Amino acid sequence: MKQALRASALSALVCLGTWAAACHAQNAVTPLATVPSVDVPRYMGTWHEIAKYPNWFQKQCVSSTQATYSLQPDGRVQVLNRCKTDKGEWREALGVARQIGGPTSAKLKVRFAPEWLSFIPMVWGDYWIIDLDPQYQWVVVSEPKRDYLWILSRTPQLPPATVQQLLDKLATAGFDLKRLEISPP
Repeated sequence: MKQALRASALSALVCLGTWAAACHAQNAVTPLATVPSVDVPRYMGTWHEIAKYPNWFQKQCVSSTQATYSLQPDGRVQVLNRCKTDKGEWREALGVARQIGGPTSAKLKVRFAPEWLSFIPMVWGDYWIIDLDPQYQWVVVSEPKRDYLWILSRTPQLPPATVQQLLDKLATAGFDLKRLEISPP
């Protein structure tokens, strides 16, 4: 009798475990996809932050957040991030980005740490272009774990209908829109 009871309990646990694994697999977010290709020279210039997931390195930013990208002779991209603080002063961070993959890859690595630390993989962060306007007027940037997210535009504001379309796409792609913070111009 005890063996039959143990076998039934074990069978129930196996079924429960299988059911839980199946439920988890159904709820798992699909891997993050990037746009098929990016024309890097066309991407260069200034982009204004429209929205973001809050993060530790932008805590002092209260308005006018922007990123300016400049193509360098060695193929890397200089990144100048700047924003205004609550005192109205500009805060800047200078970094570098490099493409991962071919010349039209939408996957980049970015580093704001000093050059002498560039051999350490941890100083390079993922910068994946996951949505891009065909006219390069807005872009959505994230990374594989979806911990970071930015909506950027060539202008300080986007039409509300465009923002809503992007939010709908992000929700479908598994992003938590409750975390998203609209950036002041």
